[in-house]
Amino acid sequence: QVQLVESGGGLVQAGGSLRLSCAASGGTFSTYVMGWFRQAPGKERQFVASISWSGATTYYADSVKGRFTISRDNAKKTVYLQMDSLKPEDTAVYYCAATARASFSTVVTALKGYNDWGQGTQVTVSS
Repeated sequence: QVQLVESGGGLVQAGGSLRLSCAASGGTFSTYVMGWFRQAPGKERQFVASISWSGATTYYADSVKGRFTISRDNAKKTVYLQMDSLKPEDTAVYYCAATARASFSTVVTALKGYNDWGQGTQVTVSS
């Protein structure tokens, strides 16, 4: 089991940028597939991005493709989400999640595929 703590959320104007961080402790971070999800008020939690434990493979939701970039630093046990060209519809609580996988190239997009979750960080984009 790994403990996850997100940071970097805040209020930004449309068109601006934010970088979210998710620091992990416990477990073996370098073997975990990491994901970012978000949940807007009154809506279900939805997939945003995932990165394999090697960093070789990434996958994005269509709604953020070309604007968001997921990356990781296994030495620092941290995964990042760089968010550019933010839109008001990106407003949500952002969660990072972790799950162990054997393959170096696996990514996971399903919410149920993750075992460990952070508490979330609020991102608000004003128009």
